[in-house]
Amino acid sequence: MIHFMYHQTGMNKLLSIMDQLRSDKGCPWDRKQTMESLKPFLIEETYEVLEAIESGDKDRVREELGDLLLQIVFLSQIGREEQAFSFEDVVQGINEKLLRRHPHVFGDEKAENAEEVLHRWEQIKREEKKGKERRSILDGIPQALPALIRAGRLQDRAARVGFDWKETSEVLNKVEEEFQELKHALKKNDPSEIEHELGDILFALVNLSRFIRVSSEDALRKSTQRFISRFQYIEEYAVRNELKLHTLSLQEMDRLWEEAKSLEKSQ
Repeated sequence: MIHFMYHQTGMNKLLSIMDQLRSDKGCPWDRKQTMESLKPFLIEETYEVLEAIESGDKDRVREELGDLLLQIVFLSQIGREEQAFSFEDVVQGINEKLLRRHPHVFGDEKAENAEEVLHRWEQIKREEKKGKERRSILDGIPQALPALIRAGRLQDRAARVGFDWKETSEVLNKVEEEFQELKHALKKNDPSEIEHELGDILFALVNLSRFIRVSSEDALRKSTQRFISRFQYIEEYAVRNELKLHTLSLQEMDRLWEEAKSLEKSQ
């Protein structure tokens, strides 16, 4: 109980600080913000949490979670000022939802595995939405999600009603089919068709990643980070040897790139 009260006091303090920042005697920048203006910060802080988790640095995770929590408190403060909702309403809503959607924990129902939990979760969600039925099972996935994540979520929804591949080989064949269609579009040099086919191959690759249980978003983000690390290795070599980067030959850059890859594997 003491542990709970400690965090409750800390939360109250955070809410009080935010209230003061938004007051007439508060911070001009904070007072100026709206829900719309905070959207980019909310997205940025979310991705900084993901980056911190991937770094393995728990202190960094703690710090970034605080920054993300600040955005939630900020938005809730604006909601309270607009007499729409308060932070307490947000907390009460999620408390009720967690209790309602976990009858196997807080009620008399039983769930033997995660699949059963997910199935029951979806049933409860549908019951909650009675009177607000969606026209499609694909409705409700935010359009603002990163394209790779949104594609995967849509594919997941379709798979729940049986619209899915049976074997990994079938998905690989689809990727190959889309790749051949992209090559054909490139030969025709039709920009619209090239974009269309490139989109199809990306969608097929997301389907493959979903099927083999690998996050396409995480995979691409980590691959991008590896690119940054290896390219910076080339830049550091140029600086150490007092060379301009553009004076290095492609062959020399490739050699350094492979060196950077080898160092990654040895660590």
